[in-house]
Amino acid sequence: MVLALVLTSSRARSGDGVDMKRVRELQSLIDKLKPLHKKMGPHQPGDWLLYHKEPGQTFLQYLSSNPVVATKERRVIHILPIGEFDDGEKKILKKTAKFLAAFFCLPVVVDKEVPLSAIPAEARRNNYMGEQLLSTYILDRILIPRRAKDAVFTLGMTASDLWPGKGWNFVFGQASLRERVGVWSIRRNGNPNGTEEEFALCLLRTLKTASHESGHMLSMFHCVAYECGMCGSNNRAESDRRPLAFCPECLAKLLWATGADPRKRFEKLIKFCEENGLKNEADFYKRELGAIKKGNDHGGK
Repeated sequence: MVLALVLTSSRARSGDGVDMKRVRELQSLIDKLKPLHKKMGPHQPGDWLLYHKEPGQTFLQYLSSNPVVATKERRVIHILPIGEFDDGEKKILKKTAKFLAAFFCLPVVVDKEVPLSAIPAEARRNNYMGEQLLSTYILDRILIPRRAKDAVFTLGMTASDLWPGKGWNFVFGQASLRERVGVWSIRRNGNPNGTEEEFALCLLRTLKTASHESGHMLSMFHCVAYECGMCGSNNRAESDRRPLAFCPECLAKLLWATGADPRKRFEKLIKFCEENGLKNEADFYKRELGAIKKGNDHGGK
């Protein structure tokens, strides 16, 4: 019944039906990776799901939603810097672009910087947190008009703090599920100009937010089933608990949307993490790669 719904509601990249072989390969991959991933544990005080009741989204539910996917015409990830960056922040930006290319197995282009002067006074505020930029203004008035024709999505990056509007103190980032735009801030991620350990922590936090917001732009909901990079986060402690990896269901969505080969993807991620001092993350990706190499079902395209 569910597969029949997928057949009638979702479209393959060719536009002439659903690639059911690919669906079954990705379902097999989900089964192989499940033992490696932690189910969502008890919520801690202040956690996202205590304040936001969300339904979650399985792989098959994702397929039935006619999600945003990469196509022949739109398969480049564009990063749009907003405002100035110091040397450490520029280094974070460069490494984040390289990581996203490995995470999504798509080309990444860093576009020309947009100055903060492009954001008017009505889309800024000053309070005890300092100056903040209105994330919804950036999505609608900065990113959408500048979205390139070849962009599967455009992701704004800023060193300024963000807030999404009335009732909110701040957000790490925000993205549209349909408009292929998102923005994230490095402001709360630590010191990119500090020690080697401080830089590594700032980088890890930035990679988590960048991959999370990018997942939203491929129409992924927040994950409520696993400890996953697509889980919502209400505060720094909660965000730091989340892994730099998508759970099996969310990974299957990513692979469907991008057409990526999971083996090649994990190999690229392992290389990136080893080169950037992210040993724990590299070790986990190695375990995932080992799990999908077992048996004859590869889950690749």
